[in-house]
Amino acid sequence: MEKPKVHPYIPIFIGVISVSLSAIFVKLVNAESGVIAFYRMLFSVLLMAPIFFMKYVQELKQLTTRDWLFSSIAGVFLAFHFILWFESLRYTSVASSTVLVTLQPLFAFIGTYFFFKEKITGKTIMAGIIAIIGSVLISWGDFQLSGTAFYGDMLALIACALITAYLLFGQDVRKRLSLVTYTMVVYGVSTITLLLYVLIKGESFGPYPAMDWIWFILLAIVPNLFGHTLFNWSIKYVSTNVVSIAILFEPIGAAVLAFFIFKEYLIATQIIGGLIVIVGILFFVVDEKMFLKFFKKKA
Repeated sequence: MEKPKVHPYIPIFIGVISVSLSAIFVKLVNAESGVIAFYRMLFSVLLMAPIFFMKYVQELKQLTTRDWLFSSIAGVFLAFHFILWFESLRYTSVASSTVLVTLQPLFAFIGTYFFFKEKITGKTIMAGIIAIIGSVLISWGDFQLSGTAFYGDMLALIACALITAYLLFGQDVRKRLSLVTYTMVVYGVSTITLLLYVLIKGESFGPYPAMDWIWFILLAIVPNLFGHTLFNWSIKYVSTNVVSIAILFEPIGAAVLAFFIFKEYLIATQIIGGLIVIVGILFFVVDEKMFLKFFKKKA
């Protein structure tokens, strides 16, 4: 394997900060959730279009009817993931919302168990129990804080389930297509879905203050294209587990930023529950061999 010019952990660190900014940008925009999601996806598609049409458009011929169907379903799930997650940020804190959305690895396990009959292990069950205890603690604390915060937590959990469904439907198609082509198709379907949603809901496409348009564009560039692109680049040089673990720091980054920007203070149940969730997911995604190798090198 070729040696990277930059240590992979540097792009991973920048990627974590990039995705952490997603919730911050959403809270800074004055538009409704469907509109924010629509412009995020629209600008992502427009920014990717030149590269796609210059180098990858011919790959569309490889798509079968099944591929188009699964990609379309994935795009719809992605659209409603953004709608519900962005809406959750109106009711609950950035910290609670982002922690609950990071339960995605456990939702993914549930999906692969039912759809692909993957085996349940004791480690998985233990990780699930730990993470569920943490999420219940967050939700209980938010319910004590206010009913609307609890409602926001539930929206975040549903958004988490939807992003898992998006990944499950897309993983088969992704094996046969480049990242750019697959992303372009799914983002395109997602954009159309969000356009219809906004029209049906009667939400306004504008006008918005100039600053809102900047946030729309930054949502497309920073967490969508910049953050996840860096993760995809890093995966060539490091284990998938390293990236999975790094993404778990998104709620921490988002919570710190929310504290300084919005003065969002965390209560004890949010801190304890969030840490328990992160420990549970770490336990789920961590590779014991990776740690054994690490400690052998240190010895």
